[in-house]
Amino acid sequence: MPARATPPAAPLPGSTPRLPPPARDRYGSALDAPPPGELIRLDDGRRLKLRPVRALDLAALQRLFTRLTPGEIRMRFMHSVTELPEVLARRMTDLDHAREMAWVLMDSADDAPAEMRGVARLYIDAATAAAEFALLVEHPYTGRGLGALLMTRLIRACRERDLGELWGHVLAENHAMLDLCAELGFTRTPVAGDPGVMHVRLML
Repeated sequence: MPARATPPAAPLPGSTPRLPPPARDRYGSALDAPPPGELIRLDDGRRLKLRPVRALDLAALQRLFTRLTPGEIRMRFMHSVTELPEVLARRMTDLDHAREMAWVLMDSADDAPAEMRGVARLYIDAATAAAEFALLVEHPYTGRGLGALLMTRLIRACRERDLGELWGHVLAENHAMLDLCAELGFTRTPVAGDPGVMHVRLML
């Protein structure tokens, strides 16, 4: 006679049913768990949340790219880019945390998908104990100290990981970023063979 399957035991009265474990990304973070973050209040009453980027932010990153002007795209990517392929957007949101770190500024709209308004990331070279940075704030949110907030977070993360140097390449025409770097103690030198690009460097 074939064995009879044993039905799952019913929960005892007053007990909490056991739920299946939450879905997780490849680094073990629960995909449906609310990510930790810091609430940022702007002077006009708008609120943003500063938190680490997650794999589920892929669509928000793609939407952010469609709102950028050609000038903003050139400042961020150093050349003209007409689209953000999904494979690149996925790589920018589903990180290898041994070599990359990134934070995003998300709005807190309750009646629509949260939109990404800024992003800052580090590319870490463990062999040289240095990290390259990249930073972007959507134009309607510039001039409110968010660039300084993101850059300060990058500097803090580098120090927490005992890195000795933070550096980046900035277009010489990007005066706002160069001024911010100068205020934070970065030095700058022209990139050899490309006077239109500045190498900015902060020894930690």
